[in-house]
Amino acid sequence: QVQLVESGGGLVQAGGSLRLSCAASGTIFSIDAMGWYRQAPGKQRELVARISGIGTTNYVDSVKGRFTISRDNDKNTVYLQMNSLKPEDTAVYYCNLYRLLGERNYWGKGTLVTVSS
Repeated sequence: QVQLVESGGGLVQAGGSLRLSCAASGTIFSIDAMGWYRQAPGKQRELVARISGIGTTNYVDSVKGRFTISRDNDKNTVYLQMNSLKPEDTAVYYCNLYRLLGERNYWGKGTLVTVSS
C-alpha cells in the first residue's frame, strides 16, 4: 500500500512562488514514476509534471520554464517548485505515483493553490 501526503499549497499573488512537497510512505520503489496533477473548478484533472525513476521529466506546455519537478528517493519525496505563478494556475494539486508493475496509480488528497491577480 502507498500513501501520499501533499503540503505547501496556499494563497499567493500573481508572479509569486510556491513549493509543493509530496511525501510517500509504504512500499515505494525508486523506479516508480511520480508526478503532479491539478484540477481547476469546472475542469478536468490534468498532468502538470512527471518525473521517472531515473529522473526524466516532462511538463504540460503551460508550465514549461516556470515549474520544476524534482525527487529525493532517499526521502521518498517529490517536489514541485512553481515560479511566476499566474491566476490560471489556481487549482487543487494532486500528487501521483505510478507503478508500472500492475499499472497502478496512487493519489494524494490534494493541496489547494490559489493565485490572486
